[in-house]
Amino acid sequence: MLKGKTALVTGSTSGIGLGIAQALAAQGANIVLNGFGDMQGPKASIEALGANVAYHGADMSRVAEIEAMMAFAATEFGRVDILVNNAGIQHVAKIEDFPIDRWDAIIAINLSSAFHATRLALPAMKQANWGRVINLASVHGLVGSAEKSAYVAAKHGLVGLTKVTALETATTGVTCNAICPGWVLTPLVQKQVDAKSAALGVSNEEAKKLLLGEKEPSMQFTTPEELGALAVFFCTPAANNIRGVAWNMDGGWVAQ
Repeated sequence: MLKGKTALVTGSTSGIGLGIAQALAAQGANIVLNGFGDMQGPKASIEALGANVAYHGADMSRVAEIEAMMAFAATEFGRVDILVNNAGIQHVAKIEDFPIDRWDAIIAINLSSAFHATRLALPAMKQANWGRVINLASVHGLVGSAEKSAYVAAKHGLVGLTKVTALETATTGVTCNAICPGWVLTPLVQKQVDAKSAALGVSNEEAKKLLLGEKEPSMQFTTPEELGALAVFFCTPAANNIRGVAWNMDGGWVAQ
């Protein structure tokens, strides 16, 4: 379905980003991976799906590196047809204790990087009259949680950026939407599970149940595969007129 299209997924060497990259690759898209850590395993998993894959290690807090990544993708594959803004970091602390450098880093990586990648991708998308911008905004783009001020602020901002991007492309073949997952058992969330397990002196499995029980009525984690399937749907003709939505996959979190 996506043969000949190119998808760039930020923060895609593990977790949600890799799951979405794999789902798009399975539909024939060329993939540009981005992220830190091991890249050989993720690249091999994309190649195993028969897709062309490239990697760029841009630090998403640095504008010049984002610009270099977008130029690299255009050189490798012609243009970015599908941009998935997924890169994100987290820090948990009360507002009065929140380190300023952590606030700045979270806003830069979780919000500003999406703006910079989007502004660089849109001209070619508009020229082709086809494109998809998919922002991973989290359920925290819709509701708040204590001690996550920077993350919640960034994700709410990302939902707002999604709406404006959708409005500015409304009469074109370019769409922009946000996906808002609840708990997904990524390395980022596993750290929170581990911290809860240590703090309460309970097993890791019990800590997972406690974490889910606080927020998610379904008592199950959303999977990267499910999120990848939704990203693929956004790229289908059926989604041509879905514009500016914040689509939560949260096990009922926001329904409460």
